[in-house]
Amino acid sequence: MPAAGRSDLAAAIGLVRARGAAAQLHVLQHGRPVIDYWQGCRPDSLFWIFSASKPLVALAVHLLAERGELDLDDRVARFWPAFGQRGKDAITIRQVLQHRSGLSVASSRAMGGAAGDALVMADWRRSVRRIEQAAPRWPPGAVPAYHYISYGFILGELVRRVAGTGVDAFIRGQLAIPLGLAGTYLGLPDELRHRAVPLTGRWPGGLLTRGFVNRDAVRAAVIPAAGISTTARDLAGLYQALLHGGAAAGGCQVLAERTVAAAREPSSDGETDRFLKLRVRWSQGFQLGGGHDPGRGCSPPLGWLASPGAFGHNGSNVCIGWADPDRQLAFGYLTSVLDTERAGSAHMAAVADAVLAACA
Repeated sequence: MPAAGRSDLAAAIGLVRARGAAAQLHVLQHGRPVIDYWQGCRPDSLFWIFSASKPLVALAVHLLAERGELDLDDRVARFWPAFGQRGKDAITIRQVLQHRSGLSVASSRAMGGAAGDALVMADWRRSVRRIEQAAPRWPPGAVPAYHYISYGFILGELVRRVAGTGVDAFIRGQLAIPLGLAGTYLGLPDELRHRAVPLTGRWPGGLLTRGFVNRDAVRAAVIPAAGISTTARDLAGLYQALLHGGAAAGGCQVLAERTVAAAREPSSDGETDRFLKLRVRWSQGFQLGGGHDPGRGCSPPLGWLASPGAFGHNGSNVCIGWADPDRQLAFGYLTSVLDTERAGSAHMAAVADAVLAACA
């Protein structure tokens, strides 16, 4: 059952309704809800958010840097010596955060590349071992190349070694709970499996992904680059806290304002991402607005109208969260539909633009 949003935002709700899938859309402006809509599920149903998960593991690393437990310009191998094999010794934490380490996937043919990374992503030890054995495809720091699955395992293993606890527990205890995101989990607990929204697929690739991700073992696995289960209210709440300089709704300062600013600092502008084959504006953990590039016929996930200062992350054109500081908007949109890249990105951008136009 939906809860009503402002009448001038009816276009955004209409786009979600017309798609006919299970969905949640939650939008805050100046900290107040302007849309709280859901269909085909409950408001506390838990969606698998794919790569919209990545900012949380990035923020975990930024929090460790804020506490002085690491420096972003440290080599990853300083904390994880086995990582330094096969030309990776000089790779820095910052380069991973920026998708500039050259290690977008385990790129050798024998290791299966991106498909091989995805097939073992529910197995932490195997995924970490693949990264240790992989060689960079590009020189560290040279070019942006999206770290598809490797992003989460590199940063997650780093958190485990520095903090002495699993990245799932760290995110839950040091970020999610303090920020008031009680419905956010990296690895879905068994007792909450009944709240998980199953994915649906509308094309052959979607059917394959659906069959894999809907497995209980995958939903329960710790997959930092893709495996967060959450609600639209929580996802928008995360971005609202970041708009407030890292402060939770009750005023508790979870992340320092300078830490949030560092995470949003642009790291590429006008460069073509070598993995995605698109020009993407990256920061140190987020995608940024502006700099639109309709390569492969795709639309910008944060919307054509997003300001250059907008920041967030798309999740396989299925789920997305973002904030636009110019409009003081925090946005969380979660769906169950695996669509083609072109159709999915067009829908995500259309919903974003409807909200951005109404809240200018």
